[in-house]
Amino acid sequence: MTEVIHLSLYFLALINPVSKVMLLSSMEPKLNYTELQSISLRASLVSFFILLAVATVGRFVLQTVFHVDIYSLKIAGGIVLFFIGLTAVRKGMFFEKELGKPTVDFSVVPLAAPLIVGPGIVTAAITFPLEKGILMTVAAIAIALLINLILMLMSSMLGRLFEKTMSTGPLIRITGLIVAAVSVQMVLEGCSDWLKIVFHGK
Repeated sequence: MTEVIHLSLYFLALINPVSKVMLLSSMEPKLNYTELQSISLRASLVSFFILLAVATVGRFVLQTVFHVDIYSLKIAGGIVLFFIGLTAVRKGMFFEKELGKPTVDFSVVPLAAPLIVGPGIVTAAITFPLEKGILMTVAAIAIALLINLILMLMSSMLGRLFEKTMSTGPLIRITGLIVAAVSVQMVLEGCSDWLKIVFHGK
């Protein structure tokens, strides 16, 4: 159980719920609770099914169809994720521009993918089933998405709280630093896996 919790927190860091809260709370005109609930639930369900597919058949598709090794995906995903974290640290925002009031499709694109299902969590969803087992990986993904959903549903309240305490900028930068650190770890693990193959052939 402890390992599932640790893995869930790792996935949650990759999902980065703070950026989703900031995005939803900054919509103009403001979302009412019905709109917020509909968008959040739809995005979470779509994200879960995408990640479920990635966790179950992602490795097969990646290696058989595209002939890409897992260490390459770790390195590439880590590099992309690093720049997302770096943008947050430098600019205090995860996205370059604000988005207007969303349409129905907003819950799928870009909220579910690529904002929730980003390069970091896709990489983790492909690599962890081999290391931790498919059941533990899927359970951890479900728990992380549930926590993220709860926070998204609270985004209006949390957004007002962040504004009152003037903690939005520092919180985004701290989260960005964590995301950047996770990305560096992914790159190091990918390089380590590659070196093992080069020097040991396995």
